[in-house]
Amino acid sequence: MHRVGGHNNGELPRPMKLDAHQHYWSYSTNPDDFIWMSDQLAAIRRDFLPEDLSPLREAVGIDGTIAVQAREMEVESDFLLGLAADDHSIRGVVGWVDLCAADVEARLDRHVHNPVFRGVRMLIHDRADPDFADSVAHVHGVSCLEPRGLTYDLLLRTIHLQAAIRLVDKLPHQPFVVDHIAKPRMDGSDFDLWEAGIRSIAERGNVTCKISGLVTEANWSNWNAETFGPYLDTVLDAFGTERLMVGSDWPVCTLAAGYAEVMGLAMDWTRKLSLDERADLMGRNCARFYSV
Repeated sequence: MHRVGGHNNGELPRPMKLDAHQHYWSYSTNPDDFIWMSDQLAAIRRDFLPEDLSPLREAVGIDGTIAVQAREMEVESDFLLGLAADDHSIRGVVGWVDLCAADVEARLDRHVHNPVFRGVRMLIHDRADPDFADSVAHVHGVSCLEPRGLTYDLLLRTIHLQAAIRLVDKLPHQPFVVDHIAKPRMDGSDFDLWEAGIRSIAERGNVTCKISGLVTEANWSNWNAETFGPYLDTVLDAFGTERLMVGSDWPVCTLAAGYAEVMGLAMDWTRKLSLDERADLMGRNCARFYSV
């Protein structure tokens, strides 16, 4: 039986819908912390907090979110967990811990007993070394996550996929998720290389993938939904409906499109799937992966 409908007439409640990837920040309080916000990103140099997302999220029927780190600072995890304590729409936090630190286990243990702390992310795609994912210190740090019940978000571009595959192969029991389908160039210039890499990493059963971050990889002022079709169809074929989840990448997405438009892109594309499969992509896979 498909879990659709409401509470009336004895029907089962609709499946929970989750935004698997979004961010919060207080730019006005800590502008110097956001070194990645170049002049090109001036439009998002302002505060984005739960009260800003709440009406947008509710308007499209999203019940909760996974809040993902936006600063490579230990205080980032504390900031997001503090927001989650006051706003229960934040179902899970993917925080930041320096996984390359000598005392990485102690750093993880600061947060591991908080049930909302569900995973960690480092900004692999911002590292000068394209093989950073497979570096000794990083592999050691990531190896400390699975014993603590924590996930790892892989923030990659096409060039980083091979090192990420080597990392995954060294840690076959660690739950991984590829953010933003590994950020292929939406002009098609690296499609073949990206496709080979994304299909290869998808062969590893402990890897899931987020359908997110697409509009900001395209032309911000002149993108077309049809552009994303070959990429979405590729990850669907590679990962199947059991290992895909949908995220907005709000507020970064607002550089190119509003929240409803971004979530609508994914919802429209999933109409080709069964109701049960759509429920998986729009919430159940995310809930299972992050244990929320």
